[in-house]
Amino acid sequence: MGSKVLVIISTGENEKALTGLMYASRALSEGWMDEVRVLFFGPSERLLVEDEMIARTAREIGAAGKGIACKFISDREGISEKIADMGLQVEYVGTIISDFLKDGYVPMVF
Repeated sequence: MGSKVLVIISTGENEKALTGLMYASRALSEGWMDEVRVLFFGPSERLLVEDEMIARTAREIGAAGKGIACKFISDREGISEKIADMGLQVEYVGTIISDFLKDGYVPMVF
């Protein structure tokens, strides 16, 4: 069985979000895990469009095809297009999260 991690960034606090993003970015670039996926959910989605450090790392994750943001939240905040422009998928995430868990991904929540 391979090593798979789902990094869920849900905090609205910059430092906590950056901690999770740094781990995910390094796990991707260094091959620490077989699979790494990053999911932005809730208050973290505002950070994507307001905080340049978070946006920069999110764009890298998006370019690797490993990032998803919650469409319900981003639509409510009016930021779906900005998030999609970062290269992140913007999807309803309830079943996506459930499918990752069923597929053996270990959740890390920041």
